[in-house]
Amino acid sequence: MTTTTPPVTLDDVRAAATLLDGVAHRTPVLRSRTLDALTGTEAHLKCENFQRVGAFKFRGAFNAVSRLTAGQRARGIAAYSSGNHAQAVALAARELGTTAVIVMPEDAPRSKREATEGYGAEIVTYDRYSGDRVAIAEALAAERGLTLIPPYEHPHIIAGQGTAALELLEETGRLDSLVVPVGGGGLIAGSATAAKGLYPGTRVVGVEPEAGDDTKRSLEAGRRVSVPVPHTIADGQALHTPGELTFSLNRRLVDEIVLVTDDEIRAAMRFAFERLKIVLEPSGATPLAALLTGRIGGASRRTGLILSGGNIDAGRFARVCAGGE
Repeated sequence: MTTTTPPVTLDDVRAAATLLDGVAHRTPVLRSRTLDALTGTEAHLKCENFQRVGAFKFRGAFNAVSRLTAGQRARGIAAYSSGNHAQAVALAARELGTTAVIVMPEDAPRSKREATEGYGAEIVTYDRYSGDRVAIAEALAAERGLTLIPPYEHPHIIAGQGTAALELLEETGRLDSLVVPVGGGGLIAGSATAAKGLYPGTRVVGVEPEAGDDTKRSLEAGRRVSVPVPHTIADGQALHTPGELTFSLNRRLVDEIVLVTDDEIRAAMRFAFERLKIVLEPSGATPLAALLTGRIGGASRRTGLILSGGNIDAGRFARVCAGGE
């Protein structure tokens, strides 16, 4: 009898947590009686909007960059991202004494681009609706001799992202459901690895914007499915297909994917601002939107939500919440 070891394990997530101790923030877990009353569950909100760079992405980026050889760091690194991974890699590179070149879409939020440049990275832009960011980044890395750090298709990235769920569960104990936003699938793959490793009975639910349901379709089909690049306010989740590595984990560990509309995301952002007193970017608000709209089914008495980030400038926040974008 043979067994196959998964590409990322609970031990990998724990090792990443040890490496990140004292470097990444141990972000707060918020509670709200109002939210509990509205949703009929005991909700525990893991606020990665308070993480360094304003999103969970720093966890995976630092874990991956810190494991490079001295020679790789000397040559520099490359990455591609709509914003949060860009900032995370740029900061990790600065912290670890290397340089970063980031491929970003031309329409990436201005605040995310400026922050990435502020951490010292060089930016190369492309059109997200006609260009292939992976091909551009791979060609750039080959030309300059850089090491490519992808946003989710890497075991060290996935393990690092899983530390957010690990921290949450260390604080709350067993949860009936863990609700996680889904883009390329790295955060939910790491989160599910941690959750199922600690509490196999915990139900892991992913949330996608309705316009970008590639992971839901893929899980239902049993294979990776591509959709047109989605037009959604949740720019961090505007992907057309799940990653190969992340999908291999998520098809085994994720119990369900639910969808939320842009209007439901807006309502969740307003609720978070007005009632919880926190700012969430659209992608970071999708788990809250799913909870508020009753999409989290089953007997979930205790529910954990990973609010993945808060990188949105004041002008765009106002426009999005008002329905102007």
